[in-house]
Amino acid sequence: MRQNDSGSDGGFARRTILQAAGLSGVAGLAGCLSETTTTASAGDDADAAQTDDGPTLPETGSPEVVDLDERGREVTLRSVHARHAAHPGGSLGGPVEMPVTWAFQADDGTPSVPGPVLQATEGDDLSITLDNTDGEMPHTLHFHGVSKSWKDDGVPSTTGRTVMPGEEHTYEIGADVPGTHLYHCHFNTPMHMDMGMYGILRIDPEGYEEADVEQFMTLKDWDTRLSRSYGGADASYDVQDRRPDAFTINGRVAPYTFNPDRGSPIVVSEGDTVRLHLVNAGFMSHPMHTHNHRFRTVEKDGAAYPEVMQLPEDVVNVAPAERYTVEFEADADPGIYPMHCHKVDHVQNGGVYPGGMLTAIVYEQAMGTEVFADLVEKAEYEL
Repeated sequence: MRQNDSGSDGGFARRTILQAAGLSGVAGLAGCLSETTTTASAGDDADAAQTDDGPTLPETGSPEVVDLDERGREVTLRSVHARHAAHPGGSLGGPVEMPVTWAFQADDGTPSVPGPVLQATEGDDLSITLDNTDGEMPHTLHFHGVSKSWKDDGVPSTTGRTVMPGEEHTYEIGADVPGTHLYHCHFNTPMHMDMGMYGILRIDPEGYEEADVEQFMTLKDWDTRLSRSYGGADASYDVQDRRPDAFTINGRVAPYTFNPDRGSPIVVSEGDTVRLHLVNAGFMSHPMHTHNHRFRTVEKDGAAYPEVMQLPEDVVNVAPAERYTVEFEADADPGIYPMHCHKVDHVQNGGVYPGGMLTAIVYEQAMGTEVFADLVEKAEYEL
């Protein structure tokens, strides 16, 4: 079981795996912050959700970490129509918004894109129910990396099982491969993943020792025409002519990635061991680069790397569906060091640079600087 070693740091548990958005309770820690179908119109033969100036959809929150060990190793997932702001502000090419997404919600939690991080310890099977009783179109769940029966593989065409509107199905999923894994809808996969139906399944091995800072990062490239067409905008999406125009980490683009509540800054103290779980839920590869820190890859797709393979490096190329866990020491001159995709056109919002798939390793000592204040102001966060 994971420990919550909150101590006296304002409620921020340094040894608890952080929520996928980045930082829970960072204000207390830092002491310096307050507070397939080819076209969207065809879809799945279901009407697109319209969100003109009349009806409003709920907004997505930050992905929750759902401890399945504490829930009897079971959870219910629903798909919820929600608005998603990758960056709601006007700075650096914003706003970047998806007016309609199909966000995953765990039980009665907050719908989010990516969906909740489902976390459990290696051992007995997990019971994950897909509740589509209030849904408008068919869905399934497919889990990478772990074992399951044929009928629970989540692919309609090869299993004969689809969770239709008005139905639900419980997937019995093995927790037998420790590591970081991807889950997603496998019905009309290109479209449903591009509408936000993906998340992380994390299986901790028995006796897992957490790092000082441990964080999940889901990478995703988007063609926002799909979401905008479902939101009633004059936009047309064709998967054969997909043109990504938003590049996110945990559903956000820079500068919103620097927002301590909604983004993914990696806040460290000198000497910390930092462990990042990188998952690519997009269609393109993303070579992720860390400035002034050399990391070791310790795990890939649920397989631990032997020490001889853990070479120091500063770029890891994460292909679609791949999962890498990298680890490094916070041993640099305390400051703010970017971490970003090195396909540098992915570090833009539209044609505005910087933006997109960019966050940073932020030392606590640097959080009181004018440089950091300027970043979080652009990220819609008040000092």
